[in-house]
Amino acid sequence: MGAREPVLDLLRETVDRAAGHCAYAEARHVHALREDLAIHDDLVDAVDADESAGLGIRVLVGGAWGFAATRDVSSAGADAALKRALAVAAAQPAAGARPLAPVMPSVGHWEGPCAIDPFAVGLEARLSHLFAAVAAMRGDARIIRAEASATMVRTRKALVTSDGTAVTHTATECGAGLEATAAAGGEIQTRTYPSSHGGNVAAAGWEHVLGLDLLAHAPRVAEEAVELLTAPELPGGRRTLILHGEQLALQLHESIGHALELDRMLLGEASYAGTSWVAPSDLDASLRYGSERLNVTADATLPGGLGTFGWDDEGVPAARTMLVENGILRAALSDRQSAAAAGLPRSGGCARAEGFARQPIVRMTNVSVEPGDAGSLADLIADTDDGLYLESNRSWSIDDRRWQFQFATEVAREIRGGELGRLYRNPSYAGITPQFWGSLDAVCGRQEWGLWGLTNCGKGEPGQIMQVSHGTAPARFRDVQVGVA
Repeated sequence: MGAREPVLDLLRETVDRAAGHCAYAEARHVHALREDLAIHDDLVDAVDADESAGLGIRVLVGGAWGFAATRDVSSAGADAALKRALAVAAAQPAAGARPLAPVMPSVGHWEGPCAIDPFAVGLEARLSHLFAAVAAMRGDARIIRAEASATMVRTRKALVTSDGTAVTHTATECGAGLEATAAAGGEIQTRTYPSSHGGNVAAAGWEHVLGLDLLAHAPRVAEEAVELLTAPELPGGRRTLILHGEQLALQLHESIGHALELDRMLLGEASYAGTSWVAPSDLDASLRYGSERLNVTADATLPGGLGTFGWDDEGVPAARTMLVENGILRAALSDRQSAAAAGLPRSGGCARAEGFARQPIVRMTNVSVEPGDAGSLADLIADTDDGLYLESNRSWSIDDRRWQFQFATEVAREIRGGELGRLYRNPSYAGITPQFWGSLDAVCGRQEWGLWGLTNCGKGEPGQIMQVSHGTAPARFRDVQVGVA
């Protein structure tokens, strides 16, 4: 663990001082470095850099948690934070014992992939890469704005718990995206690549940005933005839909991932993030979540995933868990506290915290729809006589129980006789979660499956932003409401 050993020693000393004052203690050190680049046309919008480091101390006294954080990474700073955490726990209303699901102690180091260090690539080179792609989107007067952005993050963590865990973690995240906005005749339309809401970010280095090949895709992005200006509105009705992998990833995130967070199911997030239409009693493997084609996993071991790690922020080793198997609910996303409260034998390893100043809560790891047997996207389209192909999320809305939803995408293309046809603008679709997933009748195969990074998942009080990835392939759904009913 090299340079991280002094930090581990400090964390061990802090946890040792907590002995006898609490039932459980953990001490985390987090150092985070982040850079964000944004340009439009021939202008630089942002070159933002941020760095933070500090300690987070959490203790369990009886049935009450206490947490405190400090930027003073010294023995005195850690001791002061520990005393504040103990005082916070003591000030909580009296409660019964709050058990934690057991975990075997771990010692070790985990490091994510990074072939090209993004922070070692010169700023001029990174900006030039973005400007080249933006230039390729310009030329048509109807393109009123061409944008590109890139994100680079490196996070180093160290964790020591009173259970005997002492681990360190280093992860690099990198990604980029394009956006072209066209306007004419009172109409404005936008196209993005490789995904909306900030592009696609992965646990990787600058090689991931190079692999996105922004320059090659830029002309198509601009052309489709212009094409949308004169495309007809999508008529309302019930249609067969094929969702592109990126749109399916967001659908999965909102209507399965959040619904299966066990703290929501136990009403622990009711005042902010909401609850769930799924109850803890549904974990007896009797709830049908979707059709037999639906298989969903939570896998914190996937290479390149933003929800990949060696251990979660409670020291639980990364694992792969089957959440939904052949449409039947099998498990939930949990941490040690929620797992014990629901009577589960172990944590799902989903305790994650944003930075050092927040305490771990239940968060998604890499929640994925497993690939099916429908072959390629071309095969699935050829197998669809009458339908729509929807691509690139534009907006979404879903209720607090994750029951009713509406999503809009940037484009829809008609499918007639197994072939793609005309383009529609402003498409949307709506449904009820179990009915929608029950209409799933085909998922493309491994060759179409990929990870989509989502960097702005919000939850908790005070709020925390988390990065997650979702593995998906294009999938087909029958009899879905589209447009205006």
